[in-house]
Amino acid sequence: MKEAVEDKYRNYMLQCLSLARIALEAGNPPVGALIVHEGKVIGKGIESGRSTGDITNHAEILAVRDAIANGYRDVLPQACMYTTHEPCITCAYLIRHHRIPDIVYGIAVPTLGGATSQFPVLSTTEVPQWGNPPRVTGDVCPEECHVLNEAFQRLLKKS
Repeated sequence: MKEAVEDKYRNYMLQCLSLARIALEAGNPPVGALIVHEGKVIGKGIESGRSTGDITNHAEILAVRDAIANGYRDVLPQACMYTTHEPCITCAYLIRHHRIPDIVYGIAVPTLGGATSQFPVLSTTEVPQWGNPPRVTGDVCPEECHVLNEAFQRLLKKS
């Protein structure tokens, strides 16, 4: 079953991994994100908070900004976000605000993740204006995501 789920999302996750490698090469956490609508990539984001000095430059935020800049704001409530890491609580707020209904991620971020941490912004129903929580699918290409994460941890130890 897990293989079938992973195969369904693999193509887009491989694209996210390519973006994550670009982020890592620039000294950022290896996070890449895509917004996909009806089989078309409408937004891309590459984590760049460390390299730009702007903490809000998360891959998921940049993917949403890119989709909006490309004229796709109105279809975000029918789109799917793919990302190498579970969206953090900041990104989860953005996802809920734009009502993105499907989230697919590579690896969990238990301390600040929007689904798996003690701050489950992605799944809460306590904010009525957000509507229904998105469907969240994790552990897609987790080995590849972990390899990049380990490379980032080595980079941190050098600096």
